[in-house]
Amino acid sequence: MRQVTLTVNGRRRSAEVEDRDLLVDLLREKLRLTGTHIGCDTSQCGACTVLLNGAAVKSCSLFAAQAEGAKVTTIEGLAKGDTLHPIQQAFHEEHGLQCGFCTPGMVMLLHEFLRRNPDPTEHEVRAALSGNMCRCTGYQNIVASALHAARTMRGEA
Repeated sequence: MRQVTLTVNGRRRSAEVEDRDLLVDLLREKLRLTGTHIGCDTSQCGACTVLLNGAAVKSCSLFAAQAEGAKVTTIEGLAKGDTLHPIQQAFHEEHGLQCGFCTPGMVMLLHEFLRRNPDPTEHEVRAALSGNMCRCTGYQNIVASALHAARTMRGEA
C-alpha cells in the first residue's frame, strides 16, 4: 500500500492505494465520488472520463499512483453550488441524456474539448465524441447539447 495525495475538485485529498488500483477505483471507492462511472474497464466507452491537470482522460486507464500530485476534476466538481456548469445545463435543456450512464464522461470530455475549441462545428463535436460511447441516444441530442453549451460559454445564448 502507498499513500497518494492529489487535489480533487479543488480539495486536497489523500488515500491509501495498492499498486494495481486504478484512478477510477480511487475516485469511486476511496473518495466516494460515484459520478465517475465504470462502463467497460478497457478504456473503450469513456464513462469514466475525468480531467487530469485539465486534460480529459479515461480514469480506468491510469493507476491511482500515476495521479500523485495531480489536479483531478470529476463531474461533481463542475457545478458551483446549485448552479450547473453550462455544459450540464445544456444537457438538461437539450435532452442530451436518456439513461444518463455515459453523461458524466461526455460532459467531462466536452469540457476539455470546448476549452480548446470554443466554436466547434457539428462535425468537430462528433469527432471529439468518437471515443465515448452512448447506447441510448443516437448522439443527436448530445451534439445539440455540446453546440448549445458552446454558444452559452461564448456568451451567445
